[in-house]
Amino acid sequence: MVSQTNEAALENHLENALAKDGWCIGNPADFNREFAIDGAVFWPFLEATQPQELAKLKDRPNWQRLVLERLNKKIRKDSVLAVLKKGLDIDDAHFDLLYRLPYNDLNPDVIANYAANRFSVTRQVHYSATDTFKSVDMVLFINGLAITTLELKNPWTGQNVHHAIKQYRTDRDPKEPLFEFGRCLVHFALDPDEAYMCAHLAGNDSNFLPFNKGHNFGKGNPPNKAAVLPAGVVAEASAVYQAVAGTLGGYKTAYVWQDILQRKSLTNIIEQFARFTVEKDKKTNKERKTLFFPRYHQLDVVRQILNDSKAKGVGQSYLIQHSAGSGKSNSLTWLAYQLVELYDINGIKNVFDSVVVVTDRRILDSQLKDNLRLFSETKNIVAHCESAAELKAHLELGKKIIITTVQKFPFIVDGIDDLTDRSFGVIIDEAHSSQSGSASDKLNMTLGSDDEDVPEDTQDKILAAMKGRKMSRNASYFAFTATPKPATLEKFGRQGVDGKFYPFHLYSMKQAIEEKFILDVLEKYTTYNSYYELQKSVQDNPLFDTAKAQKKLKAFVEASPDTIAVKAKIMVDHFMTKVWQAKKLKGKAKAMVVTRNIECAIRYFFAIRAELQAANGPFKALVAFSGEKMIDGIKYTEDTLNGIAARDLPEEFEKDEFKILVVANKYLTGFDEPMLHTMYIDKKLQGVLAVQAISRLNRCNWKLGKTDTFVLDFYNSIEDIKAAFDPFYTATTLSEATDVNVLHDIKDALDDVGIYDWSEVALFNEKFFNSAEAEELHPIIDTVVERFDDELDDEERIDFKIKAKQFVKIYAQVAAIIPFNNVPWEMLHWFLKFLIPKLKVKDPDQDALDELLNSIDLSSYGLERSRLDTKISLDDAESDLEPQNPNLRGAHMGEGEKDPLDAIIQAFNERHFAGWEATPEEQRVKFINIAKHVVAHADYKAQVEDNPDAQNRQLALEKLIQHAISMERRRELDLYKRYSSDADFKMAFDASIARLVSQEKQLITLA
Repeated sequence: MVSQTNEAALENHLENALAKDGWCIGNPADFNREFAIDGAVFWPFLEATQPQELAKLKDRPNWQRLVLERLNKKIRKDSVLAVLKKGLDIDDAHFDLLYRLPYNDLNPDVIANYAANRFSVTRQVHYSATDTFKSVDMVLFINGLAITTLELKNPWTGQNVHHAIKQYRTDRDPKEPLFEFGRCLVHFALDPDEAYMCAHLAGNDSNFLPFNKGHNFGKGNPPNKAAVLPAGVVAEASAVYQAVAGTLGGYKTAYVWQDILQRKSLTNIIEQFARFTVEKDKKTNKERKTLFFPRYHQLDVVRQILNDSKAKGVGQSYLIQHSAGSGKSNSLTWLAYQLVELYDINGIKNVFDSVVVVTDRRILDSQLKDNLRLFSETKNIVAHCESAAELKAHLELGKKIIITTVQKFPFIVDGIDDLTDRSFGVIIDEAHSSQSGSASDKLNMTLGSDDEDVPEDTQDKILAAMKGRKMSRNASYFAFTATPKPATLEKFGRQGVDGKFYPFHLYSMKQAIEEKFILDVLEKYTTYNSYYELQKSVQDNPLFDTAKAQKKLKAFVEASPDTIAVKAKIMVDHFMTKVWQAKKLKGKAKAMVVTRNIECAIRYFFAIRAELQAANGPFKALVAFSGEKMIDGIKYTEDTLNGIAARDLPEEFEKDEFKILVVANKYLTGFDEPMLHTMYIDKKLQGVLAVQAISRLNRCNWKLGKTDTFVLDFYNSIEDIKAAFDPFYTATTLSEATDVNVLHDIKDALDDVGIYDWSEVALFNEKFFNSAEAEELHPIIDTVVERFDDELDDEERIDFKIKAKQFVKIYAQVAAIIPFNNVPWEMLHWFLKFLIPKLKVKDPDQDALDELLNSIDLSSYGLERSRLDTKISLDDAESDLEPQNPNLRGAHMGEGEKDPLDAIIQAFNERHFAGWEATPEEQRVKFINIAKHVVAHADYKAQVEDNPDAQNRQLALEKLIQHAISMERRRELDLYKRYSSDADFKMAFDASIARLVSQEKQLITLA
């Protein structure tokens, strides 16, 4: 007899699996189509568990219909969740329709009540009163109330999960009681390989989401392989062995009924995950009802964390790498509420007294608070906190969930350390860059800093707040990020037996894209090459440092108002014709223009506004930047340019009146606008910032038909963007622990300069940490600054400041992860942090370079698309990040190569004008990538830079170049082949790299 392989086989298997878990088998004839209940289960459940309450109604005429009508009305208004969680009130009677899951074994009444629940599964349920032949494959009931429907398909009979989805959309009328919104928690479409879910059936608009585990970092499910018994294992031990092996074999989707739909699991989902919310639409003031059911990765991460925390207790760290746009806010919210209710392994004591949620998303901070309050079923347990004192006050008031921002996080860390009798769970939503400096910004300002700080990444801020405070025993940390840095992996990740650091839980960018939960922002990526010609406008022919002059000229040309006008016209023309007129997102699509600085943002805003007016565009542009900027003698602010308050910009941008947003740093991260479709980039983007900024486009908007995105990049190459995204596409790991000994070398070098005495460092720290007034700190710093100015020449000043910045940066990144305390490092860190802003250094060539811009004219400028609608393919392999092990840096103590102005302009034009057809920018990127590999090699300093023997130095350099090309072989196969086979090409290439390596070292020192 052959195997049964049809759809009924899957139904039989699923039914039998649920029966083994204690589900009863229902009869389809008992289904009440009007009220969507199984009467043969509903009434016996009430008779058995609550006869006294039923007795209060039985003297009423037609009392059963009275109960059903009241139940139906309540479900239609507040969903089935309301009656499952709160019960049903009718006159003076109250009915519990679901007895809760016991937290422990201490209360026999709770255990007995839960055991009284009746879980039933019924096949082929005929649900329609008008079309009596229509049936759904399976319905799950709890105490007679329909909870879940399932449509099952089998590819071996020619249908799969997508046919089930189509059946729900086209043949399951949402007006039928069983399919009404809120009647069931979820509707599953299943086949042996994949699972999809939908919480709100709406005909063709039904949004089915994947409910799969993922496989090879992508979509789908892994094979459910049966455990193979090793030789010598007897049959009686097979069940034990298979349980230890972790799989029993079978369908790929067996986890749905073997795990998710088990009685305890489904009860837990009802109690802790499923949420019915009602919000008022800000535009229409109408109520918007939403039913939340967790996706698989959301359910899985919360449950895994809870199980681990229950088993190990407080003092653990967790890194959750979930793709941007993958529903982290809901995962975070579910986790917060369940952490405060988590009991220890004995079920007696709470593991955590309170949960602190830390976010740096200013725009989403209020959204996160709203989300937490929206999901809350207990009033007054959520509070906002900005200091250790407030933390203590909220705890005394019994607040269980406390929200704060990363700027206030240091105060909270101090408060946690002080409250050793309490235990805390700290959830960090930190995958976004900040627009402000560290907690010491205000003091920096009082010390007279006029340096423009580079915005600190939030991951760096979190680590900085925790430095010197090794993981508190009374707190566990749960860090959510899509783009973990090496230090973040080392601090919050888990170290494997191979020495690598791994995330605790992963939902990869690749899986999110393949499951169509987010859009692939690299699907349509167009780059432009600039070409322009410069002319000399002076008689003289002065000498300039070649590398510095080329960089200065490029920056001058690209930021010129004339070139911005050219690019703005391209942007507006493209948006008008390819986005707006093409009715992307039903005509509601919006664009973001990413610029390199505030001045460029303002000039772009004026240029785009002029182009829109010229084109009679029926919409406007907005501009976003922080602070104020003086341009051409006029002071501008975001408020005055837009005519609206900066705080209102996100809400205003949602209106149809505005379609284009020009930004300078602001809104590159943490800005969640599902109507963003297109991005125009004129700024260098790399690493984490590139991923976070471009990922602003990835939010799906299925209601408006958002199926694609578009990027037009005037600055970065395809290779640059691929290099930025690759590490975060699948799994991100850290190859090894950080070697922090470079800090010894930098400190020794700084001490040797002799512009400060250690007694001054100690005195500054003593006053600083005893809250001395800023006026007491100034004299200490000023004394050192005076020596810096008087005793060092230009090159020595540059070298000292580079090393000082390097020390502060590295220490801030690794201080929270080193397994020991080094007090001198901590003291020097704080001293340098306030010394650096007052150290004035000047490039000896700066005056000449400034004069350079007065010596040239821009005679022509043009743009050519170099890559049109290119799909950037990312690597599927797991990405190993290298730890922060930088070499000692410093100024290059030699003369840069200088050429006359004529030669510099000629070389510049050959690269950027006459030779643009040969894609020089791509050639430049290839050369620089190889040069960077060479310089970064561990042997470079000893064998090349510090090698006194010229011949040995040359041989060593050639060997390092050959090694670098081998490392780039996969990406630059043509270069590798030519280098290996053409001796003349190899000689010329080696000579070019040798020259570029020298320039690369110069560029590094000027960074």
